[in-house]
Amino acid sequence: MNIEDAGELIKKRRTSLGVDQRSLSEISGIAVHTLSNIEAGKGNPTVATLDRVLQALGMELRIQIKEK
Repeated sequence: MNIEDAGELIKKRRTSLGVDQRSLSEISGIAVHTLSNIEAGKGNPTVATLDRVLQALGMELRIQIKEK
């Protein structure tokens, strides 16, 4: 999954919960500007940042490494 897809999922989950970006920022400890960039599929957030946002939304980050 790329950042664009992840950002779309995060935005859908946030809006389905009725949470605005400012509230999510307060809950997750991630700046509103950073959240906006993630939802827009921009930037290069760290795994730790994505994990904090997802946990605040009741979601889980899973990383799978596959050998080709």
